[in-house]
Amino acid sequence: MRIQPSHLYFSLGASLLVIGGLFGSRAFAGKDPAVNPKVMQQQESFTVVGIAARTTNAKEMTADGVIGKFWARLFQEGLIAKIPNKADTNILAVYTDYAIDHNGEYTYLLGAKVKNVANVPEGMVAKTVPAGKYAVFTSQPGPAYQVVPQIWQKINSLPKTATGGDRVYRADFEVYDERARDPQNTVVDVYVGIE
Repeated sequence: MRIQPSHLYFSLGASLLVIGGLFGSRAFAGKDPAVNPKVMQQQESFTVVGIAARTTNAKEMTADGVIGKFWARLFQEGLIAKIPNKADTNILAVYTDYAIDHNGEYTYLLGAKVKNVANVPEGMVAKTVPAGKYAVFTSQPGPAYQVVPQIWQKINSLPKTATGGDRVYRADFEVYDERARDPQNTVVDVYVGIE
């Protein structure tokens, strides 16, 4: 599967809209993506290779944010094709190494799941997503620039007593698979580490 850059929401301007929604913006208040998480009792650990940087949600709401720039680089530089030993054709966005929670600093990694870490390309890193229990939220089909912020807004507004609200902030990740091919009908799975 090859996802075209025009197929997703990854221009810098659009990504700022996405990031605003990801982390607490009320831009999409009232538009419930109607997702019900399923809980994976045990997700095995796996490794992702890609480009990474430390960032914060506050930074992502400015022109200094890295997430939109990373998506642009991913497509403009053909970075997915440069990752050896890919386990599948999916693109993964990983949020890990949280300083505290979604309000603090974290590492953002954009890349692909790999079978092994031999020959990590220069300028890329390998990170292991830890084994654990994850709540899996699946977006409704729609434009990525809308469905991704909607699902994160729902996740971040959950009480600790709700499934998916009991986050552990070790690692969370988004999966962009074959359902992300159509830019107007994108479906994304968001895995959130829980207690």
